[in-house]
Amino acid sequence: MKAVDNEPAPGSRTPDEGFGDTDIAVVGMAGRFPGARDLTAFWENLTEGRESVAPVSDADYLAAGGDPARIDDPYLVKMASVVDGIDEFDAEHFGYPPAEAELLDPQQRLFLECAHHTLEHAGYGPGTTRGSVGVYAGAQQSRYFLDHVHPRLRAGDSLALHHAQLGNVNSTLATRVSYELGLTGPSLSVQTACSTSLVAVHLACQDLLDERCDAALAGGVSLNPALRQGYRYVQDGPFSRDGRCRPFAAGANGMLGGEGVGAVLLKRLADALADGDHIHAVIKGTAINNDGDRKVGFAAPSVVGQAEVIVTARTLAGVDADSIGLIEAHGTGTPVGDPIEVAALTRAFALDTDRTGFCALGSVKSNIGHLDAAAGIAGFIKAVLALEHRTVPASLNFDEPNPRLSLDTSPFYVPTTTRPWPATAHPRRAGVSSLGIGGTNAHVVLEEAPPPAPRAANDEEHLLVLSARTPEALDRLGERLAGRLRDEPGLATADVAHTLRVGRGDHPCRRA
Repeated sequence: MKAVDNEPAPGSRTPDEGFGDTDIAVVGMAGRFPGARDLTAFWENLTEGRESVAPVSDADYLAAGGDPARIDDPYLVKMASVVDGIDEFDAEHFGYPPAEAELLDPQQRLFLECAHHTLEHAGYGPGTTRGSVGVYAGAQQSRYFLDHVHPRLRAGDSLALHHAQLGNVNSTLATRVSYELGLTGPSLSVQTACSTSLVAVHLACQDLLDERCDAALAGGVSLNPALRQGYRYVQDGPFSRDGRCRPFAAGANGMLGGEGVGAVLLKRLADALADGDHIHAVIKGTAINNDGDRKVGFAAPSVVGQAEVIVTARTLAGVDADSIGLIEAHGTGTPVGDPIEVAALTRAFALDTDRTGFCALGSVKSNIGHLDAAAGIAGFIKAVLALEHRTVPASLNFDEPNPRLSLDTSPFYVPTTTRPWPATAHPRRAGVSSLGIGGTNAHVVLEEAPPPAPRAANDEEHLLVLSARTPEALDRLGERLAGRLRDEPGLATADVAHTLRVGRGDHPCRRA
């Protein structure tokens, strides 16, 4: 993977021009997705065109609690897109005794770790953030509680049930992060089905603009141990016959579920520039709405509702459709959903442009499946990485377009190979859509970050300080730092030293 070229491109602006008071900076990110324990691996998978869906062996099916009587069911699709190590948790780091950690939903465990990593990625360790930090996040229903915790509780043991519920109910997801990391801004757990985590990003932006907080963590998590059993195919249902998702393709016949966790740290752009934060991308505008009854059924999507939310977000962003080079779509690969989504996008773009075939149309679900409450943040992070690396990743499993989409007369094309994102007369921009069952739609307009302000060369020597809770962890930390410095030789040593000194917590085992 190439390091980001920070030279201003044609159409780019200097850090202090071309941005408005309502712009929001993405200053930190972290995540774990199928086949990727961090965002470096996630981006490599996207750009290499890797599909993180794997066959489920009979042994894995049985180990995950599958019914032995159904193991040879011809309609059983033994494919899964899952996160490795969801049973792992650094309980001691967060002060959890083993018995309490065992009752905690893996979704809450991994999201707490992800939030911690997001702050560190932004250069803010625990206790080093200034001002109030809000938390906005959502998860799917806890299958861990339903399948593993509740059946083991003794009847009438109300105290044990109370403690177990606190560790598994979605309403405590955001507040747990606020408590454990000492964050004092608004703390909201969000639930709008599949659009949950992109709605969380929208709410975080709104509270930043209203100055209810100085920074905001936003994201989502979806972990379902039952996915390791595969799933049973039902004709005309939402899930594919072979466990592969084919967004926008003629052969699209449904989706498959997946797991993931992701979060971003947001700040008002003016504050991020003043604080010298590394800016990965800029949020120009966000919007949410609901379809209401303008569709054939509760679970059905709506052309009108989707088009309206896209136009609203773009209007608030103050940009034309002509300037958007990538749409990271909801893109479930279903025969009903894809035509409606493309029709809505085409209607929204037609208000500004009559050009065809200029905007890439992708869906991360072709790589990792549908992540439910984490689907929106997965697409958002993909789009931010695409802007940062000036690269459009391939959308997988696309042979020929679904004729119902009329792509040849639309503004869109589906990139089947990873390609450079060339500069134009305007900054690179992307739109991200996420649509929830029940009709809550979200859309975000992103723009590439301003180039960093020029700085005088600094050839002084700097001390790199590391600390961890155990000697083994300290060794791993040193190895990761060495690997990062090897992979990105352009990193400023002064910046690395500063982040390690003021943006990390202090632990007993130390090295310099």
